[in-house]
Amino acid sequence: MQATSSSSGGQGAWRVAVLEDDCRLREDVLVPGLLSFGFEAVGIGRAAELYRRMLAERFDLAVLDLGLPDEDGLSVARHLRRCSQIGIVVLTGRTAEHDEIRALIAGADIYLRKPAGMALLAASLHSVGRRLPGAPRPASPAPAIQAAAHAAPAGWRLSTDDWNLVAPTGESIPLSASERCVLRPLFAAGGGAVAREVLIGAWHGEDAEFDPHRLEMLIYRLRRKARALGMPVLPLITVRGGGYAFVGRGGAA
Repeated sequence: MQATSSSSGGQGAWRVAVLEDDCRLREDVLVPGLLSFGFEAVGIGRAAELYRRMLAERFDLAVLDLGLPDEDGLSVARHLRRCSQIGIVVLTGRTAEHDEIRALIAGADIYLRKPAGMALLAASLHSVGRRLPGAPRPASPAPAIQAAAHAAPAGWRLSTDDWNLVAPTGESIPLSASERCVLRPLFAAGGGAVAREVLIGAWHGEDAEFDPHRLEMLIYRLRRKARALGMPVLPLITVRGGGYAFVGRGGAA
């Protein structure tokens, strides 16, 4: 494969390849989230597709999941490091220290564990990007990253009185009773993963006839509400094998 330089050839947004096989996480959270932070993000589901696109397209940075369907993420990191100067941020559900060590040895610049907040991912990419060789590029974090840093202590929160989900910007999403039931345990988990069974139990108790797909639809509608209102990307992510997590949460108001 032809080596691809990380140089953008001029000013402008960094191009980020988001290599993640979880389609919902990639297309509903990571790509729109990075776009809102000023990056030019492209979602890719398989290593082979990334290699093919790199023959014709420039990427400055890559967000790399380690659990891919066609090639181990460590092998991808080694390949990218050999053939390019691309910046690599690993975003993975693997939590063991030896996995982090192996990823860094393979060529990753930063290792993040899922679930990680979008502001942290964006700041990590910016930190790597500004160290890349090549033409002039953004010298300071995008305003959205700076704003997120100032808003971080509060983050997203639940308004107890009004039953609203309030963004760091102060905008709010009116919640149904079902959405409230599901969001409460997610906020109580402090950004950690909450199993689907726990969320269903908080919503419908021990109802054995409950269709678990209704939870997926509720999460989808909640994300769509945020998009329709033009709000920041909802940091409600799917955790493989572990349910869901709401990152960037603050608390109840």
